Amino acid sequence: MANTIELATKFLPYTDEQFATESKKSLLTNQDFSWSGAHSVKIYRITTASMSDYGRSGPAEGNWSRYGAVEGLDATTQEMILKRDRSFTFAIDALDEDETAGQLQAATALARQNREVCIPEIDTYVYGVMCANAGHKPDAKALTASNIYTEILAASEALDDAEAPETGRVLVVTPATYALMKKCKDIVMETDVGNDLRLRGVIAILDGMNVQKIPANRLPKNFGFMVAHPCATVAPVKLETFNVHQNPPGISGALVEGRIVYDAFVLDNKKSALYVQMMPASTPSSGEDGGKG
Repeated sequence: MANTIELATKFLPYTDEQFATESKKSLLTNQDFSWSGAHSVKIYRITTASMSDYGRSGPAEGNWSRYGAVEGLDATTQEMILKRDRSFTFAIDALDEDETAGQLQAATALARQNREVCIPEIDTYVYGVMCANAGHKPDAKALTASNIYTEILAASEALDDAEAPETGRVLVVTPATYALMKKCKDIVMETDVGNDLRLRGVIAILDGMNVQKIPANRLPKNFGFMVAHPCATVAPVKLETFNVHQNPPGISGALVEGRIVYDAFVLDNKKSALYVQMMPASTPSSGEDGGKG
């Protein structure tokens, strides 16, 4: 008769966490306006007057002033209403926490929720708003190692012609686009980046622009690259509350709740500081000929 042996199973106090990238949008956006005590904010856009020749010998025909025709200035507003009011909640039973060697614990679960769910959602939304409202959106084009630098230079030229600030620009790329840049013989990137910039997601500097590599799943579909100045996009987070309630009525254990109120707005007069190059839907994402390298 064969022996019966029950083999032991050992559970270790270790949780296999998913990879999650920290937010990098702080370098691309600003917090110039406060929504404290208000649901919306309005800012003015003021027009200017045209120049004319001064009538040294007298006013031109039809004008009463030697300075030219008197013009009025328009004062219109752009209203920014916070639309994203998001929340989550979950419960952790006291016995579940105890019998998983403390791995199912409220504080670590909350940190995981913020890292793997909240931050990616906010980043994806903000990048989507920036791309949708960019002032420069050329036709979709396949990017290759041969043309990537030419297209980046075209973006810089567009921002230069729009008189956008030269300092503080950020080049946002996907890992696939960054691979094309590494293969381009004309691109020389400065990789000696300070630790403060690396903590904000900067991996290199190209033509004075900080280069940020963002996971493709946080960017719009068929995204190629974006050149952005933070003056163009306001990304407020008005409310960010996380609570852990121990043994609330009806639950033996912890009840975790979170609420985040946020949005993103591209300023009408500054949208020319955003340039987004998309790729055709069927374009592969890397390689000299657009194929897999």
